[in-house]
Amino acid sequence: MQCGQVDAAARQALGRRALGRYFTHSTGHGVGLEIHERPRLGKGEKALLGVGSVVTVEPGIYMEGFGGIRIEDSVLVSAGGPEILTPASKDQWSIA
Repeated sequence: MQCGQVDAAARQALGRRALGRYFTHSTGHGVGLEIHERPRLGKGEKALLGVGSVVTVEPGIYMEGFGGIRIEDSVLVSAGGPEILTPASKDQWSIA
């Protein structure tokens, strides 16, 4: 999968909840020795996610004059699909 496809999926999910206009940055980035590493999960990014890569998935919404939220997960790209490494449950979260 191309990195831009991950970003597009996040934008579509927020768009279905009428929050797309508040998503003003990229979806995530690679995890390694530096704070922000390649690959970049952003609009139009053509790089492919490789098996064994670990990336953040952290779409956020920011409403001017109100505030914002960003929930970050670390995700391992495996041959069987993505594996979320972050143990926190999001079952109790809701978007009104």
